[in-house]
Amino acid sequence: MHRTILGLLPPNLFDFDDLDDGIARVMGLLAAAPAELPDDVVLEDHDVALADGHELMVRLYRPTAAARPSPVLYWIHGGGLILGAVAMDDGHCADIAQRLQIVVASVQYRLAPQWPYPTPLDDCEAGLRWMIEVAGALGVDRSRIVIGGGSAGGGLAAALTIRTRDRGEIQPVLQLLRYPMIDDRNVTESSHDIVDGRVWNRSANIAGWNAYLQGAAGDADVSADAAPARATDLAGLPPTIVTVGALDLFLDEDIAFARALLRAGVRTELRVYPNAFHGSDVMVAHAEVSQRWRQDEVDALRRAIE
Repeated sequence: MHRTILGLLPPNLFDFDDLDDGIARVMGLLAAAPAELPDDVVLEDHDVALADGHELMVRLYRPTAAARPSPVLYWIHGGGLILGAVAMDDGHCADIAQRLQIVVASVQYRLAPQWPYPTPLDDCEAGLRWMIEVAGALGVDRSRIVIGGGSAGGGLAAALTIRTRDRGEIQPVLQLLRYPMIDDRNVTESSHDIVDGRVWNRSANIAGWNAYLQGAAGDADVSADAAPARATDLAGLPPTIVTVGALDLFLDEDIAFARALLRAGVRTELRVYPNAFHGSDVMVAHAEVSQRWRQDEVDALRRAIE
């Protein structure tokens, strides 16, 4: 099944030698496949005014029968820091909302290279702060917040969770990191292994990091706020689940991050899925391994919010 799905994709889908052309190519493919949403989940789009004049969109997925106040998953979409949108995760967010009968919030952060670090992360923080400030009006429980994300969104989620710990104002009950993009250095064995242009690969990852860091990917002075794999103090972070496929270029950095969390005394669950590549949980969602993957995340969320 994996080979069949990959065979349908352009061989140069993630060729970013021409960054603008590559982004347009992938965004076009994403836009051509809108998600089918359950009837009992309502979408609410909220525009949040920021100090710099930008309006940040936060989309809520609310089951019609959800309790008020509801636990909330604050979700950050992927896209290598250079592409993607809230809508690409509509199906995932609505599914989680329906299965757990909770509110899911997804933030439309600005993207590199037009908006490099720290703007995307600042946007994610601003959306989270807004949600907490108006929690009563939104009907969400500020004491039961999960921060999560996939790929680049997983990396931003990890960085945002470190920020919330350092500032001491927000205490998530869980961070859910799905194949998080966390290491700008690209020096692990798995980071060299994936070069297939049909999936997120080494060259695309280097392009994404350099867009985010304005050409400084791999430099010695990159901060942990930008690349969480560089963090040296992970103590005091919330319980964490890290999920990744065995054929993902992020495999080694994600395993290393999970081990560092464990060494820091953070209750951490690491799940590695056999024969799964980056994004295969979405691209082959009906495969047994993808179904098991989704159920593992749902179970972790349920335990955290109970």
